[in-house]
Amino acid sequence: MANRKNKNNQRNKLMRYKAILDTYLEHKTPDITLTTVYRNYIFPKYFVSKGTLYTILNTPISKQLKELENDE
Repeated sequence: MANRKNKNNQRNKLMRYKAILDTYLEHKTPDITLTTVYRNYIFPKYFVSKGTLYTILNTPISKQLKELENDE
């Protein structure tokens, strides 16, 4: 039971990360800095720190979601 709960928590975290990444990619252009996107679009909606945003940007979200689906 606990293992199933951990997998669900991991999946939910990755889905949240994917939503944040999609928002970032939607608003990020070469002339707009990461800080600007963070302040104007990410933080007001998701309330994550800038450090968490860096973690999200460096997380292989799709790969980890596929691994979770294969484990079930």
